[in-house]
Amino acid sequence: MKYVTIPFKMNVVYALLALSFSFLDCKKGDDPVTPVPPVVKPVDPPVYAAPFANVPATKDVVMYEVNLRGFSKEGNFKGVQNRLDSIKALGVNVIWLMPINPVGQIRSAGGLGSPYAVKNYKEVNPEFGTLEDFRTLVKEAHKRDMAVVIDWVANHTAWDNPWISNKAWYKQDANGNIIIPPNTNWNDVAALDYNNQDMRKEMIRSMKYWVLAANIDGFRCDAADFIPYDFWKQAIDTLKTFKDRKLVLLAEGSRTNHFNAGFQLNYGWDYYKTLKEVFKGTQPDASLFTTSSQEMTNIPSGSTKLRFTTNHDETAWDDTPVGLFSGKRGSMAAFVLASYMGGSTLLYNGQEVGSTKKLSFFDRDPIDWTENPDMVAEYKKLIAFKMGSEAVKEGEIIKVNSSDLVVFKRVSNNQEVLVIVNTNNSESTFAASSELVNVSWKNAMDNKDFTLQSSLKLQPYQYYILSKK
Repeated sequence: MKYVTIPFKMNVVYALLALSFSFLDCKKGDDPVTPVPPVVKPVDPPVYAAPFANVPATKDVVMYEVNLRGFSKEGNFKGVQNRLDSIKALGVNVIWLMPINPVGQIRSAGGLGSPYAVKNYKEVNPEFGTLEDFRTLVKEAHKRDMAVVIDWVANHTAWDNPWISNKAWYKQDANGNIIIPPNTNWNDVAALDYNNQDMRKEMIRSMKYWVLAANIDGFRCDAADFIPYDFWKQAIDTLKTFKDRKLVLLAEGSRTNHFNAGFQLNYGWDYYKTLKEVFKGTQPDASLFTTSSQEMTNIPSGSTKLRFTTNHDETAWDDTPVGLFSGKRGSMAAFVLASYMGGSTLLYNGQEVGSTKKLSFFDRDPIDWTENPDMVAEYKKLIAFKMGSEAVKEGEIIKVNSSDLVVFKRVSNNQEVLVIVNTNNSESTFAASSELVNVSWKNAMDNKDFTLQSSLKLQPYQYYILSKK
């Protein structure tokens, strides 16, 4: 980073003047006034590389979240780089890396510390490698037509972040003590105060730094609901000044005004919660249609929800998809609904091999990539079919009545896809109407012709995806 500095001789003059005024103004018992240091004006770093040209449209996003500590035995950027081909083979076009910054050690939350306790916004965690290692990872992902977004923690910092010396940048209690984020137990972090304009400007400069210095393609913004709308608007408007760059912007939150601020994606929390309840049997199948419709209401064109069956928080603190949705078959049925009933798709590392490990992000805990190759193949087919079908990505959702199954069509122009999912741990039968029976279908999973009978039996958690010929 470059700085503009005041010449040495002028510094001496300013310092002497400041000291003389301090002496004249002091009254008995007053603390002496500390001289104000010279102002430094940080400028943007030079552009490191040409922008990535193939950032996907929002409707085409298939995002893959990487927990660096658990992704590989190396637990670093190189470990991710070594598996880029495997990630690409799933059909992924956006990689989301959990925070890459150094981790605070004061009031640490345990283990290696939380990656969400950021010690420095403009540095790379040496645990993961160097800036050059990170640049190489981004470059190699771009070679494989995958964009890279990084986790951005704007709500709080670690207690040993250099920003802490600017007390006015943080929320404080009545006694003037910096506090943790209100209504949380996040004792390892200090809450930032978005009433402070200087802090806002430095936060935006830090975001710009990674776009310019490492050629990243966007941000997943942590705890976005905690942060004022007007800051996100300010930050995204600034990022949009990069006219030659397209950025993927995901808010971890559910506020509708995230889209007004410029985010293209935010979390499909309501759908995820309903999905879990349906598989537990505590809500009817039909509630998925209601929740999905409500969640998609008032979303502007070009924006959508990110739908998922897990992420790093859910896997660590709740359970894996295999645990939440009653085994391998249930987890796949849930994924079909999450990815085929609207929105963009998220995968969390290890999900594709059906890992049952509650993967930590406070410690090294490598995934076993040899598990369940059959599930990997199934995820690939499901994602590939969705990506090749405008009906699944953008088509109208038409609910098909069924007593104990989730059945719907996705229709776009002359394309029609029929999705039938058994969310129960028991055999169920779909009574197909003559309108559906008298259609020539293909099974999307094997690309073979499929004759739909008036009565179709589905085993526990079985599903069909049929494409009109």
